[in-house]
Amino acid sequence: MDDQIRLRFGNAVRKLRMQKNISQEDFAYLCGLHRTYISDIELGKRNISLDNIEKIAEAFNISLADLFKEI
Repeated sequence: MDDQIRLRFGNAVRKLRMQKNISQEDFAYLCGLHRTYISDIELGKRNISLDNIEKIAEAFNISLADLFKEI
């Protein structure tokens, strides 16, 4: 069950990033995170913190609620 939420979140991040036509590297810069960390999130390998979820939502310029609606 734990892997499922990470995979669903990662897929949502990847979908939004690709819709905006942003590379992982550029997105990582916007978030203030490392590119490999973004890759791990998208692959469902990271149990991401609330702080980093907020950074991701801000980089997409959407609310946390809208980010979680994608899941």
